[in-house]
Amino acid sequence: MYRSPLLALILAAVVTQLGIFVTTIYLHRTLSHKAVTLSPGITMFFRVVTWMTTGIRPRQWVAVHRKHHAHSDEEGDPHSPAIEGFNHVQFGNLFLYKRAAGDPAIVARYARDLPPDRWDRMLFDHALLGLGIGIVALCVILGPWLGLMAAGIHAVSYLLLSGAVNAIGHRFGRHPHDGTLAGNSQWLAFLTAGEGLHNNHHSAPTSARLALKRGEIDPGWWVILVLQRVGWAKVRHEQPVMARAA
Repeated sequence: MYRSPLLALILAAVVTQLGIFVTTIYLHRTLSHKAVTLSPGITMFFRVVTWMTTGIRPRQWVAVHRKHHAHSDEEGDPHSPAIEGFNHVQFGNLFLYKRAAGDPAIVARYARDLPPDRWDRMLFDHALLGLGIGIVALCVILGPWLGLMAAGIHAVSYLLLSGAVNAIGHRFGRHPHDGTLAGNSQWLAFLTAGEGLHNNHHSAPTSARLALKRGEIDPGWWVILVLQRVGWAKVRHEQPVMARAA
């Protein structure tokens, strides 16, 4: 069967967006800020997809993100462009993340509510195994060379978009709410399942919805709404609770 490079590009884009959606809905809104509670079945689905598409250990991601909020754009922020420089965050976000995530003291302090369970010990703490299974799946679907190409495109795209949330999100955009350097960029929100509405998020961190005004679009919220309506998710606040005065 002939498999075209275009198919590899399309599948890479799909996998990247899948990784972005599980990052914002599961790692960010559910685990880090407790803005959403997911049913056990959906939680397991998100754990598996996170493992296969990102290789992230959730409690490490949560710890790094909570530390970012505790020291936003000041000394101690793991990935602030105001501290580290724009290019370092945009293109080297992985290394900044690994530096913080690899510090046991940071994980113990900021993710004490997420101790590893038996599934973590058996599967999800083995990041390379999850990524390897994901790459093998792409190779089975596309063939070895196109599968590896798709995996490479996905890895680069996911890392650049993750870096953009921290770099662009804390350097550019609109500031409808005072008290934070984070800005709203709707174009970035389209690419990152809503994460580009970063000023809104830092102003209402426990809100499951990142779009707070008419005209703002948060694709991640659409997925949460669907999960809520079928009984697989529960939203913490129906109305956003502002952490800072607008």
